[in-house]
Amino acid sequence: MSGTRKKKTLPNLQETFESIKDLLSTTKTQLDASDISLRPSIIENLERISNLAESFTDRRLKAEQDCANLCDILDQEGVTLWNISGLVSKYPDDDGRALAGALRLAAFRLVEAGLEEKPGIETLVHVLGLASKTGAILSELGQFDVAANVLASAAKYEEMMRVEDDPEGTYRHSKTCARTVYLSCRMESAWKEGNHTVSEFMAQKLLAIYDEQRLVFPVHDRVLLAAKFYDIGKSALKNQVVQIQDKSSDATAWLQKAFGIVDQEESSVPSVLELRISILRTLARAYFLSECFDSAEATLDELTPSLDASKDHASSEYQELRWLKLAILKKRQSGDTAIHDAFKSIINHMQFNETNVTDILRELRTLGHQHTLVSAITQNLLQRALQCNEKESESLDRVLLSLIVHCSKDEVHSRAMEVIGEAFTSVFETNTELRSISAAACLSLLWQYGDRHYHGKRWSQAAEWFAAGGHPLFKVHGSSSASKSYRKAALCYIEQREYSRSAAAIRSCPSNEAATHYLAFLIATYQGLEDEAIKSMHAMVNAPDFDRQMLLLATKISHESQMKKVLLAILEALLTTLKISNSGETVIEAMALLRCIIRLIIKLLAEPIATRSTLIDSVVKHFRTAKILVDAAFEQKVVSLIIKDVSWLWRTAYNCAVQGCSDWDGFQEQISALFDISKDMLEVYCQASPVEVEPDLYVHLVNAFFSGVAGRVFAAREASSANGSINVKQIREISAEIKSCKARISQIVESNKITGDDESLRSQYFLHTLRVFEVEILAQLGDWDQLLKTIGDAVTSGQLAVATYEAIADILWEEKGCPVNVLCGGLEAVLHATLDHNSLSLEKYARWLRAICTITLARNTSADRLKAIGYVEQAVSMMEKSDADEVRFRVMFDPSNSRHVGSLNPWVASKRN
Repeated sequence: MSGTRKKKTLPNLQETFESIKDLLSTTKTQLDASDISLRPSIIENLERISNLAESFTDRRLKAEQDCANLCDILDQEGVTLWNISGLVSKYPDDDGRALAGALRLAAFRLVEAGLEEKPGIETLVHVLGLASKTGAILSELGQFDVAANVLASAAKYEEMMRVEDDPEGTYRHSKTCARTVYLSCRMESAWKEGNHTVSEFMAQKLLAIYDEQRLVFPVHDRVLLAAKFYDIGKSALKNQVVQIQDKSSDATAWLQKAFGIVDQEESSVPSVLELRISILRTLARAYFLSECFDSAEATLDELTPSLDASKDHASSEYQELRWLKLAILKKRQSGDTAIHDAFKSIINHMQFNETNVTDILRELRTLGHQHTLVSAITQNLLQRALQCNEKESESLDRVLLSLIVHCSKDEVHSRAMEVIGEAFTSVFETNTELRSISAAACLSLLWQYGDRHYHGKRWSQAAEWFAAGGHPLFKVHGSSSASKSYRKAALCYIEQREYSRSAAAIRSCPSNEAATHYLAFLIATYQGLEDEAIKSMHAMVNAPDFDRQMLLLATKISHESQMKKVLLAILEALLTTLKISNSGETVIEAMALLRCIIRLIIKLLAEPIATRSTLIDSVVKHFRTAKILVDAAFEQKVVSLIIKDVSWLWRTAYNCAVQGCSDWDGFQEQISALFDISKDMLEVYCQASPVEVEPDLYVHLVNAFFSGVAGRVFAAREASSANGSINVKQIREISAEIKSCKARISQIVESNKITGDDESLRSQYFLHTLRVFEVEILAQLGDWDQLLKTIGDAVTSGQLAVATYEAIADILWEEKGCPVNVLCGGLEAVLHATLDHNSLSLEKYARWLRAICTITLARNTSADRLKAIGYVEQAVSMMEKSDADEVRFRVMFDPSNSRHVGSLNPWVASKRN
């Protein structure tokens, strides 16, 4: 039976061996091809080889026949595959780890298949090492079941090696190293598999071996062991962060194990120092996450000497430690000085880029209530940016903006403004020019915080925020931004009634901006400086960027301040800047302005200290302006839009002129102008009125016509008396006006526009008086023919004209240049008209008759003598009719008396004076 069983077994082992050989041949050929696409097939063949080798091992142990030659071949093939595993090429798409793992697994199983029944210590050490390394790489590849199977085999060999006698201790070192490798691989594999309890158990065994035989291990191995604990500690910390750890996976315990090993080594060794720093860094983070802040800070203090000894102070790892130190300080609520120093360390050692700046600024937001600290840190960051020549980067802009934001939250306003001023100056002194968009953003923030204080009625604080925008740093945004900032500050000072500071702020602005002059106007107005206010207003109007809206605002302010003189100047400027067009809207606006101006001037004229001359000329000028607009509207047939204004204007001009007759001494020309304007506007009103106007309007029209002419006549008399000569041009103009006036009044009277008897009678008197004026003017001009014609019109104009005859006679008699024939003819005409109307007194008759007789007799012609005799006979007839006056008449008519020198009419004389 046993023989039959052996015969059956041997072919099975041989068959398995042959299968392995065939697969090895195929696999080696594929490995030599270096074709990456063949790797899946190679790995599959290697897995079959490992399975066959494992089967061979199981069958060999049960077989009784010797198969040493087969085992030797398999052992050699295993060694060959193990060596090949270290030569696997890496590609971008395949790092070769899967192939190396499959090679090591197959190699280990082949070597295992080739083991003798009772291997020696050296062989066991070698196989244990192969099993440990194979299990490790399989664990890394995530093949935990296969790795567990291999490590189970390793456990068997470890037990065999442990119980193997070594009385002389020849293999003590190698056995220790092999066990250490085995235990570390078991530890790592169990951790990766999630079996933390086994991993911790293996770690305890490792530490026991390490504590007993530390010096047996070379430095490299000790560092490597510490690195393994460190890797598991990092993994545990990662699990702790995502909160999936259990008690056995506490990261701090693993990291403490790692540090316990590396802390006993010399720090001068580069690899030791690097690992030590890494372990402490991670340990500090683990303490921090575990809220063991004291331990975390102590760990960082332990790390400080190592950091100082390193040349790469700005590495990302060291920066992480500085950030961790900062986080610990914040958690422990340390003082501002400690936190400031931590931030300063981070800032001084960081690479200045957008990411790091963002991290700093984000962290500063968590210290929002510690305004002083935040401002100081931001200043450090700004200085760092300037030192790094980050003059045109977005980082510098963001730091500036952050500084402004944090300073706005500072409860101590003066400190905040000092920090901002120093920051702006430090940037400006490095010749840094902010980008336009950055400058705009800074200005926007400054104005925003200024507005916040302004609305809170904290005028002084608001002014300083606004004034900060005038810093030269923002010149890239144009001078307009500085002007706007200073003007905003000036407004705040105005609200606070600090006019001197407001004026000082305004002086920092260019002088060619309307808004600047508007504020100067406000300052002067609130101080009651009328002349300064008017000067500033005119400068505002003349500025290139002037806007009429400013004048409207100035109008309101001056009205509220009850500064009539300033208001008048503003209204006049509004009228001047109004662009008159054919549209009715502008005419309506102009009329409204003119009415306001005229009404205001009239109020000013009523004041005792009024500058009457200027105001009278001004009101006449504005009435004339109104007349021009009314005439233009009449031509365009749009008077209906301003008919009410026209009515107001003629009435006001008329009343003003009437008032002037009693109050405005020496302003006859201006009074006459007002009467003329009144009658011109009244005529337009009468013509444009959609309904029949009342007769009273024509009465006023006649009054205005006559008064205008009369005023000019009186003014001409005064001028002639004062100068001793006449202005011929003026006199001719007056003569033309008289003729025009007579014609217009006659037209009105003849058209029966005036219905009242008294008014009609007055109009007739006006006409007769105008003829007297005309005689006077024509006498001055020496137009004697026209003068005689006018006298002829006068003496034929009816009974009412009798009252004017004496005045005409006086004018002729007083005019030394009057020709005799004109004088005589005029007196004769007057005398005849008087006699015709039977309205002559003996005294007047005697005077005129004596003058006529004297003139005719002086001519000494027969015709003249006959005419004189006729007048004497007429005189005798008059004497016979009036015996009672005979003696008086004789005295008056006695030719021996000298020529009458006095005025023939005291009323005319008084008027001429």
